[in-house]
Amino acid sequence: MAKNEEKNIEEKEPKGHVDMSEEEAEAQMLAALEAQNSDATVSGSVADFPKFNESKKKGFFEDDKLEFLKDLQLNVYIELGRTKMQIKDILELERGYVIELEKLASEPVDVYVNNKKIAEGEVVVIDKHFGIRITSLLEAGERLQGVK
Repeated sequence: MAKNEEKNIEEKEPKGHVDMSEEEAEAQMLAALEAQNSDATVSGSVADFPKFNESKKKGFFEDDKLEFLKDLQLNVYIELGRTKMQIKDILELERGYVIELEKLASEPVDVYVNNKKIAEGEVVVIDKHFGIRITSLLEAGERLQGVK
C-alpha cells in the first residue's frame, strides 16, 4: 500500500514542480518578460500609398460608389407647424374648423427626409399645386448626425 500512496503523490506533483508563493511566481514571470522585451527590437518604415486620383470625382453624387443609391425612394415631408389640442377639442372638429399652429406664417417650414430634418424653405404655389422653395440646408455634419 505504501507504494500506491507514493505513486499517487508523484502523479499529483509533476516532476520539476517548485513550491513558491504567488508573488514569487509573478516576479519570476515579469523578469522573464522583461528579458524577452529587452532582446526584441522594433523596426518600422513609412507607409507608401498610391496617389489618389481625383480626376474621376466630380461631386458628391457623381461618385461611382454612390451610383447604386440614386434610385432609392425616400419619404419626404414638410412640417408647417405644430400645436397641442385636448381630446375634447379634437372630437369637436368639423368641416371649416381652423387649427392655429405655433409657427408664424412668415417663418420657414421644415423639410424632412426619412424623419430627419435636412432643410428649411418657404411655401410656394406652382400651377395650383403647393411646393417648397429651399431657403437653407442644414450643415452636412448635422444632416449625417446619427447615421452610422
